[in-house]
Amino acid sequence: MTDITTKDLIAMFVGIAAAIEAEKGRLSELDGIIGDADHGVTMSIGFSAVNEALSRLDQGSADPATVLSTSAKAFLNAVGATSGPLYATAFIRAAAAIKGRPVLDRDAVVDMVSAMAKGIRDRGKADCGDKTMIDAWVPAAEAAEAARLAGRDLSECLDAALFAAQAGAETTKSMVASKGRASRLGERAIGHMDPGAASAVVILSAIARSLGRRS
Repeated sequence: MTDITTKDLIAMFVGIAAAIEAEKGRLSELDGIIGDADHGVTMSIGFSAVNEALSRLDQGSADPATVLSTSAKAFLNAVGATSGPLYATAFIRAAAAIKGRPVLDRDAVVDMVSAMAKGIRDRGKADCGDKTMIDAWVPAAEAAEAARLAGRDLSECLDAALFAAQAGAETTKSMVASKGRASRLGERAIGHMDPGAASAVVILSAIARSLGRRS
């Protein structure tokens, strides 16, 4: 496979921002049913700030971990809502997972996805079944790990992660939320997808498109 460089990671974040922008209305509509109706806007603001910060990096000297740590700071500074600390933690953990690597291979990217999922889980103190983004991120990380153990290439690992995230997001429709504003709705939240899980699918889809094609 072709190694994933700093330039590729920056391009990945450009792809994520574009995908979130395209889905901004749908994500906010989902959030309007069980939350504040601003999730799409908030995520768009966050990733726009990330891209602005990354545009100032010297791609010749910055390594992949620097891309992720810079993204964490930019996202947190731009987003004060719950998603801010969650994704900032995800990117910080991902940076730690690949620290010292000038380029990334399949194993490093899978480690990055796993670290992001664990960071979100640890910071949010949520579990699968709580009707949160965890219901997409954890299955995605587990599927990527399983595909790696089966000897799959990077594209296949990321496709497996995306498929698992999509399935996980779908399962949130049948759940009663136990975290966040949606928990106040009780059974009235049943039938609606969690917006955080939906945006996780958008992000993982953009990652798969951007990095998977490099394998």
